[in-house]
Formats: sequence, structure tokens, C-alpha cells
Amino acid sequence: MSDLLKGKRGLVMGVANDRSIAWGIARAVAAEGAELAFSYQGEAFGKRVEPLAASVGSDLLVDVDVTDDASLDAAFGRIAERWGKLDFLVHAVAFSNKDELTGRFMNTSRANFKRSLEISCYSLIEVARRAHPMMAEGGSIITLTYGGSNRVTPFYNVMGVAKAALESSVRYLANDLGPDGIRVNAISPGPMKTLAGAAIGGARKTFRHTETNAPLRANATLEAIGGTAVWLLSDWGACTTGEIVTVDGGYHVLGMPQSENL
Repeated sequence: MSDLLKGKRGLVMGVANDRSIAWGIARAVAAEGAELAFSYQGEAFGKRVEPLAASVGSDLLVDVDVTDDASLDAAFGRIAERWGKLDFLVHAVAFSNKDELTGRFMNTSRANFKRSLEISCYSLIEVARRAHPMMAEGGSIITLTYGGSNRVTPFYNVMGVAKAALESSVRYLANDLGPDGIRVNAISPGPMKTLAGAAIGGARKTFRHTETNAPLRANATLEAIGGTAVWLLSDWGACTTGEIVTVDGGYHVLGMPQSENL
């Protein structure tokens, strides 16, 4: 431990289990001395998150529905009452109907399009607005995106549109909050073996393809993503904002597969 985040307090949103990207980040920042709060949605997820939170010394858990203003207000109110301030926020919240993460993008339903954009993108704006008053001394907000935001990825469908909107929101929020010393960035990992990633059609093939073709011949690990988050959330990231930081073994630089895989 080098205590890069000692004395800092942050909220981590989006831990589903011990394979979640949000958990990889939480574990890394806790190892650097950060004090954490966790959000979850519903009793079932709460039971999963509670022991993970306890393992990093956290007993501050809040039940949050990001589509409900009263729920958001109550959660952030509880954190404000307990801590008074917030140094960082990790937003790892996304959703789309699993049935629409296969087949053709043009068959996306209106209802799922609206819900996917609300939960996967607009929720970042909602939580940033509520975190802002608690970051009077500055702070850092990070979210998670994916390369399907700007390059077509089979079956990613409406989530590609949602992530494109999320990345644009990162830039606009970075400009809004910069004068107050608050940085906003996104981490873009490659395919991951997570609960969310498994919902996308062809997930196993995508994972194998990127692993065998990325320059490093490897997909991102929770440890690599956690280390990137530590940098962005710590004072070492003091002059970085509005960025989409890619952690994918270099896959995003390729124009086609490696010669042996053509």
C-alpha cells in the first residue's frame, strides 16, 4: 500500500459480484487507503454487496434506483449526513434488455432505447449533480464505457448508442465541473467476463477474438482497470479530465486482426 488515496472518501456504484469491474476498482482504491461507500439496487444485490463492502472495511451501503429522484436524493443525503463531503465517485451503472443485445440494432424497441439511455447515460448526470455540492474542495468522477460506442460491435446494439452518449456526457460534465476542481473521465476496458458482459450475444467469441488479436495478446484484468482508476481518482490525475482512457491490451489501435488470424 502506498496510500495514494488515504484520507479520501468515495462512492462506488455498480458492484454486482466479485467479478464486477466496479469491484476491481473498489478493491484497488481501498488498498490505497480510500474509505468507501457502496450503492446497490434491491435486496438481492444488497446481500451480494454487503460482504464485499465489509471486506474492505465499509459499512456504508445505500439502496439506489437511479431512475427515481427520491431514491437518489435519499442515498446522497445519507452519505452527506455521514461524511459531509465526497472526494470521488465511481459510476458503473448500465442496463439494456438482454433480449435486445442479440439480432439487429434496427429492431431496438422504443421502450428499451429510452430505458437503456436513462440508466446507462442519464444516471451519470443525475449522480454528478448530487455529488457536486459535496465536492466543494474538488473531486473526481469516473464512469465505464466500451469501444462499441464508436465502432460497430456485433450485438452491442443500443448499448453502443448509450455509451456514445455517455462519453459525450463525460466531456460536457468535465467542462461544467472543471472550474470547481472536479474532474470527469471514463475508462474503456475491452471485453470482460462479467455479469453485464455475459448478457451480450456472442460474448465468448468476442472475448477470445480480442485476446488473440490485441497487441498485448490479452484482455484487460480487474487489476489493470483498478490501477487506472487509482490514477484517475488520486492527485496524480490532477490535470486529466474529459478523457476516455482505453484499457484493452491495445486492441483499439488495430485496423484488422493479426495476420495469423486473418
